Amino acid sequence: MSTPGVRRVLMVCMGNICRSPTAEAVLRHKLRLAGLDGRIEVDSAGTHADWHIGEAPDRRAIRHAAKRGYDLADLRARKVAPDDFERYDLIVGMDEHNLDRLEDLCPAAYRAKLVRLTDYVVRMTAGEVPDPYQGTADDFEYVLDLVEDTCDGLVRALLAKGHAG
Repeated sequence: MSTPGVRRVLMVCMGNICRSPTAEAVLRHKLRLAGLDGRIEVDSAGTHADWHIGEAPDRRAIRHAAKRGYDLADLRARKVAPDDFERYDLIVGMDEHNLDRLEDLCPAAYRAKLVRLTDYVVRMTAGEVPDPYQGTADDFEYVLDLVEDTCDGLVRALLAKGHAG
């Protein structure tokens, strides 16, 4: 059952094991710091999560996030579901590929809910959140830097647009 006034944000990447669970945990933390805990719900999903449904995030994502105080260990991968487009107020893709896939899946009436996380970049310069899966430890750290920055901007935007209840 939903709580009146609660807004919902869905973070989306390809497999829901690196970027989107990281963004979910970081946004939850930033919302808590902003005093919005319990007023905005955050979840994550993948456009191609068939490969990982029910799995925990990538161990490297868990490890790097934990070093910064974010807990991803209890999150589990799931695929974007048709009702997500109605249920969530904001559906946030990590890159152009994810946004293209979301647009293919999304009914026209809900397309205005689709955004790219880097639309909210504050201090850094980036057009998308790159997938660190095939990368190094530095790639996971860069994703965390970028996600922290963009989630700061997203929290500001949610507050400014009155999406916080």
